[in-house]
Amino acid sequence: MGVIMEINYNEEDRYYLAKKKVENIKGFYGNLISYIGVNIFLIFINLYTTPNHLWFYWPLIWWGLGVVFHGLKVFEVFPVLGKDWEERKIKEIMEKEKENRNKWQ
Repeated sequence: MGVIMEINYNEEDRYYLAKKKVENIKGFYGNLISYIGVNIFLIFINLYTTPNHLWFYWPLIWWGLGVVFHGLKVFEVFPVLGKDWEERKIKEIMEKEKENRNKWQ
């Protein structure tokens, strides 16, 4: 049986959560812009210095995976990765422990 909990946030809590979300989105876009800019520079360096030996795709791939996972977390594509899920899970576990203590008293 699942426990459905309703979390009541006051105005200050909602503001703080919204502000954190905006900061996370800004962080993602900063990461994305850096990724694009640095990789354009690396492609240029690679093609200019050693066009017969291509290596630029390694940072492009690995950093790109990092950017993708960062975006999935920030935009909550997988809710398990989000901070909101963590808070709900913590409250759910605390509530279950409270119920178990009350049963045995």
